[in-house]
Amino acid sequence: MRDDDRRNPMRGAGRRVYPGAAGGPRVGRVARDVPRAERVTEGAEGRDMEPREVYRGNARRGGELHRGGAWRSESGPKARDRRDAEAAAELDLPDEERLLAGRNPIREALKVGRPVEKLLVASGDLSGTAREIVRLAKEAGAVVQTVDRSRLDQICPAHQGMLAYVAAAPYVELSDILAAAAAKGEAPFLVLLDGITDPHNLGAIIRTAECAGAHGVVVPERRAAGLTPAAAKAAAGALDHLPIARVKNLNRAIEELQGRGVWVVGTAMDGEDAFSADLSGPVALVIGSEGEGIARLTLEKCDRVVALPMKGKTESLNASVAAGILMYEIVRARAR
Repeated sequence: MRDDDRRNPMRGAGRRVYPGAAGGPRVGRVARDVPRAERVTEGAEGRDMEPREVYRGNARRGGELHRGGAWRSESGPKARDRRDAEAAAELDLPDEERLLAGRNPIREALKVGRPVEKLLVASGDLSGTAREIVRLAKEAGAVVQTVDRSRLDQICPAHQGMLAYVAAAPYVELSDILAAAAAKGEAPFLVLLDGITDPHNLGAIIRTAECAGAHGVVVPERRAAGLTPAAAKAAAGALDHLPIARVKNLNRAIEELQGRGVWVVGTAMDGEDAFSADLSGPVALVIGSEGEGIARLTLEKCDRVVALPMKGKTESLNASVAAGILMYEIVRARAR
């Protein structure tokens, strides 16, 4: 045996035995020319082994090595289903109940007022029917996005050039949130989101807002995450109890709130200390994105700007974490 074979017990071995199921050990063959995490290829007796932890396979082999020594091929219908599921997860696709494929189902959903979050349209010339659907979607406030046809094929082959995402919950009007607060005899407490594009952050903020007793959350149509399945999952059921308003222009929504006597509080690094600011009474808290914060014009419209003290060396907090701290500071101020 060569010296390097002694140092590396995997090198030079022809066969290896791995613990298997009740039927006894499983035998796999060892390949010399691939990285260690991918050395074991499937033996004749290794096909029925139960996969556990998954490691990515070598590109030349196009497969995956599962702990226990069984090699799973990337080919076949199961592998295609898995790849399709991974692609769907990357696109944050809705489940079957929230995905509409084909022109007639989408058109009828828009006509009856189902909350369509986004309309994906295959690039190319639009026929009369397609133009009508696009018009209805825009009138309903849905985001219309032109994409390559191959992307639609990846999501659902029978798309007829169009796919629609139905929102996980219906949107309400801003006035509905204010009316709900008045019906409870409480000063309005709203959370306005500017530039929150991560659906997980959106869902987490909605969950905290519901727990903190907010009367509603306001999101803009553009530059914002919608009520996708990922957001609904992160909200953990809060969408069933907290109304969400979607507005065309966040600055106009702020002006409407100010006209109704609501104090609008923005957040920025150079704002006053949130722990000493007066956050009682009717209040709308504006939360910006982690990278860019609140847009300049929106920040200028706020009645006051607050900040959380940063004692460490990290520059900023996650948007949903900062929102949670500030919401409960509002809860404390309102309870005094």
